[in-house]
Amino acid sequence: MNSEELRNLQSPLKDKYRDQPESATITLRAEGKIGQGISCKVETGKAIVEAGLHPATGGDGMLACSGDMLLEALVACAGVTLRAVSTAVDIAIQGGTVRAEGDLDFRGTLGVSKEASVGFKAIRLMFHLDTEATAEQIQTLAKLTERYCVVYQTLVKGVPVESRFTKL
Repeated sequence: MNSEELRNLQSPLKDKYRDQPESATITLRAEGKIGQGISCKVETGKAIVEAGLHPATGGDGMLACSGDMLLEALVACAGVTLRAVSTAVDIAIQGGTVRAEGDLDFRGTLGVSKEASVGFKAIRLMFHLDTEATAEQIQTLAKLTERYCVVYQTLVKGVPVESRFTKL
């Protein structure tokens, strides 16, 4: 896809969202079924992923770890956003990799230490690009990818999360 094809694809959507701002708000959903043992089966739209305990919390490593899934979602979103941005601004990228790493102190999630926080202490997102782009163009890609990546912005800004528990 080139920049003109991307503009043609997105232009009617942008016009609609400008004219009817309420149509731009869409609720995305994910659902999982509580599985056997300590697991949860999550439908991804393309497959079912069974998540379980990370080996650092007693898991056997055979099931997906939700922390890994969070980093994978960040990588996927950042990679797609980078491709869309590079296409829109005509900066050629032949390929490359996107990688995310996150540091966890498992004492928090296991309740071993109240001083250890539950959740990631830090996340690093790295792009290694096969491109002839100048340093200035890469800065533009970085700025726009960070600005428009949904998962990145959600993690950086934080959002209110509400939980509800009901009985069947």
